[in-house]
Amino acid sequence: MTERIVVVGFGPVAARLVDELLPAVRSGLAHLTVIGEEAEAAYNRVLVADLGVGRTTASALVLSDAAALIADGVDVRLGVRVRRVDRARQQLVLSDGTSPGYDRLVFATGSRPVIPNLTGLNPDPAAPVLPTGVTALRDLRDAAVLQAAVAGGKSVVVLGGGVLGLETALAAAEEGATVTVVHNGPHPLGRNIDLGGGAVLAASLRNCGVRVAGNARSTGVEHSAPDGGFSALLLDDGSAIDGDLLVLSCGVRPRTELAEGCGLSTAAGILVDHKLRAHHEPHIFAVGDCAEVRCPEPDCTECRTARGPSGLVGPGWRQAEWLAEYLTLLASGSPDAELLAALPAELPGVVVLKARGMNMAVAGDVCADPWDEEALTAGAVNGRARLQIAQWADPEHGRYVKMTTRAGVLEGLVSVGMPRTAAELVQLFERGAELPADRSLLLRLDGPDQAAAAGAADPERTVCRCAGVSGTRIAAAVTDGCGTVAEVSGATRAGTGCGGCRDDIKGLIEKHFQGAVA
Repeated sequence: MTERIVVVGFGPVAARLVDELLPAVRSGLAHLTVIGEEAEAAYNRVLVADLGVGRTTASALVLSDAAALIADGVDVRLGVRVRRVDRARQQLVLSDGTSPGYDRLVFATGSRPVIPNLTGLNPDPAAPVLPTGVTALRDLRDAAVLQAAVAGGKSVVVLGGGVLGLETALAAAEEGATVTVVHNGPHPLGRNIDLGGGAVLAASLRNCGVRVAGNARSTGVEHSAPDGGFSALLLDDGSAIDGDLLVLSCGVRPRTELAEGCGLSTAAGILVDHKLRAHHEPHIFAVGDCAEVRCPEPDCTECRTARGPSGLVGPGWRQAEWLAEYLTLLASGSPDAELLAALPAELPGVVVLKARGMNMAVAGDVCADPWDEEALTAGAVNGRARLQIAQWADPEHGRYVKMTTRAGVLEGLVSVGMPRTAAELVQLFERGAELPADRSLLLRLDGPDQAAAAGAADPERTVCRCAGVSGTRIAAAVTDGCGTVAEVSGATRAGTGCGGCRDDIKGLIEKHFQGAVA
């Protein structure tokens, strides 16, 4: 009997899940329905800011072809909302009046932007009403608003010092807009980076043409533009930051309201076990930004320290690939379904920020300082080594490196303005490899002989962390005839996530053809 699988949501993670389930659909094992609120099929939301500053096109963001999926037998429903999930009858109630049934239901509802509670804004998370000149930069329509402002050389105010806000600010400034980043706390990326790295990062942003207003608490928005739209962001000290467009980049929250409405357990996200099954509901699953992997077993040490959804596309894609295999085995009735190894735990994420004249990487716990004895000895019990900190700063030239190690292995890193050092540290962090005893060897990667260091890069290194694609695989795709970043992305999926690796892909392509010419 054909298994009815319904996927609610049609973002990047859902698109990957649908792609991975296509063999089961074509073979008749599964009947797949995917439901998306937007009129467009899945596209890469991470690159909406790039679209907004004119660096890419809407067609380049496309991740799924609805017509091709329909031709393959997938029931694609766009511009439709799920009003309710009836778990007793195993069916959905949709906004178009239909009620499709399911044998397996997957929530891939993603997240929604946080709308701050400011005078002049409606913070209702379910239906925020943003005035003219204010955008959260989440979809194609938001990108069009930013594009008009940048093309007109307008003043853009970015509220929020997270990585997406900073990427938007840097891109808009590079394309000619006047940009101000407003954030609470002493420096941008306050949740990720340490004080020293944050100070150098803020100075680097200013050197890139981005104004930075730190330690600023917003209280409201002013609407005095000729069209009644945004004109200024009001601060609690009585000052105001004028602008033509306000970009809200205050974080996101998992969309759990549909799951909560049908009685599923939620915390930050929809609670699922290590097989992505909703607690106490074997027919329902969740993946991506809306899913929080925290099993109901009280003895699970892994879940005792688990955090909420990562908010990164890479982990969501890996969940989608694993779940597609599991659902296919369930649909086939194979006993191997319950023997399938559980989804591997994700390593701590790496935050990367790249722009013209700017390079930063942060990962792990970087709070401790070299002389903070209490922090360095915390957890050093039963023979466990204490933390060690190696730190180097050159604020005048926008360079800063910090390495937090335990028994020689990185537990955290900060690198600002040191691209080759950052690449090596990230590689060592992800592999859990031991650092050289002389930490200064890593700093020399950004010295005068950096070209030689670049040529000696490990070809097996992971170039695209989102899709898990190595340099060797990209080089093979280039050898097979891929001559552009887009062609490499189509063949390997590298560069289809956050886009931070596209310059590296371009470099590998150029290196190949330079060798061919020689």
